[in-house]
Amino acid sequence: MTVPYWVQDAVFYQIFPDRFANGDPSNDPINIQPWGAPPTIHHFQGGDLRGIIQKFDYLLDLGVTALYLNPIFQATSSHRYNTSDYFKIDDKLGTMLDFHALLDLAHRSNVRIILDGVFNHVGRGFFAFNDLLENGEYSAYRDWFHVRHLPIDAYGPGEAYNYAGWWNYKSLPKLNIQNPQVRNYILRVARYWIERGADGWRLDVPNEIDDDAFWAEFRHTVKSVNRDAYIVGEIWTADPRWVNDKHFDGLMNYPVKDALIACMNHHDSVEQFAERVENLFKIYNRENLYAMYVPLDSHDTARALTALGGRLEKLKLAFLYIFAYPGAPAVYYGDEIGLEGGNDPDSRRAFNWDSTHWKGDLRDFIRELIAIRKYRSSLRRGDYARLAVNAGEKWYAFVRSLGEEKTVVVVNMSENIINIQVPVKTVWPDGRSVRSLIDNRPFTIENGHINITLPPWGGAYLG
Repeated sequence: MTVPYWVQDAVFYQIFPDRFANGDPSNDPINIQPWGAPPTIHHFQGGDLRGIIQKFDYLLDLGVTALYLNPIFQATSSHRYNTSDYFKIDDKLGTMLDFHALLDLAHRSNVRIILDGVFNHVGRGFFAFNDLLENGEYSAYRDWFHVRHLPIDAYGPGEAYNYAGWWNYKSLPKLNIQNPQVRNYILRVARYWIERGADGWRLDVPNEIDDDAFWAEFRHTVKSVNRDAYIVGEIWTADPRWVNDKHFDGLMNYPVKDALIACMNHHDSVEQFAERVENLFKIYNRENLYAMYVPLDSHDTARALTALGGRLEKLKLAFLYIFAYPGAPAVYYGDEIGLEGGNDPDSRRAFNWDSTHWKGDLRDFIRELIAIRKYRSSLRRGDYARLAVNAGEKWYAFVRSLGEEKTVVVVNMSENIINIQVPVKTVWPDGRSVRSLIDNRPFTIENGHINITLPPWGGAYLG
């Protein structure tokens, strides 16, 4: 199996299109909220593709090299996971010309764009489901869905009962992937957008399409157009079934995020944290582990800053860690300026473009981490080895090694200032001088150790 060469070097930025930037007010719907109003399930705030284009310099300045866009196809909701037309850009986001303008700008800037593929279910406005509603037993598309009995009740109160819906939502009828016509339709969609220039697919709930043969065909279809297209699955647990030459290149590596937040909120010890993140090396092949998408949060979870009790220093340490962990680290739009929010829909607040409201030096810190990762190939492609874990003082150290380049990473998972003796005799000889890559402090190896003082929830890259 060959995964795309570029993924382990990438830094992703996830955009929920309706909430990032409004670049073309002429396509705003009439039920628009004021920008920055508390988000609801039903309202829009006006973000669009032109907004992403207009703010592209901001993204380049931050240093990201890949974008993951939540769904952009025609739908009736702000989240657009209820697709009406897979071959059309949602009118509220712009046009196909806008999409190509964004792609062209991104590719000229060496930035890749992956799209959200929602293929388990559709919206009630999808042509085949609409035909089923209109024609009932005479519909040519009855077998496109899991119909239990007719007539279909798609709009009455309660859960879906006479057809299958995602989590029994009536608004999200589940496709029958066993129907060859449905399979061919989805594969046409998958091919179409890669041919248009998209650089890959993030697959929504792919485990609910429990069909290995289909995913093998999906992979072949996508890779036949662009062998370097990235296919990443939304699988929330550690599960090697989904990463191989018949499935996906990588997964959204939520277990790393879960381990971080559990340790930082004192639910797990630092030893348990180390075991959890290192255990993933045993579960996955190296090339798949290095092709994982590594988030701290997403549109489906509470914001990382909120999950960490609003503690900026904890969020900074969490970013420091994932930028040193194998895979492609991801920034969910607004996390870099301290955007907060609870669970959906609160996790989908509008980006605040007034920089006076940005929190602390968070954005500058993340920008620096991205820059360090770019010039330190060991942080992107190097081996990962534990150096020490100290349960009492709650710190953890490891090294990323690629040839002669070695980067030692130390994290303080406690509320205390601590003086740490990091054992590095397997990394560098005594007398060797190294520096902190973040603040340029000099250190010298003595008796196989580096002595470093870290503030509460502080961390360091040494090299």
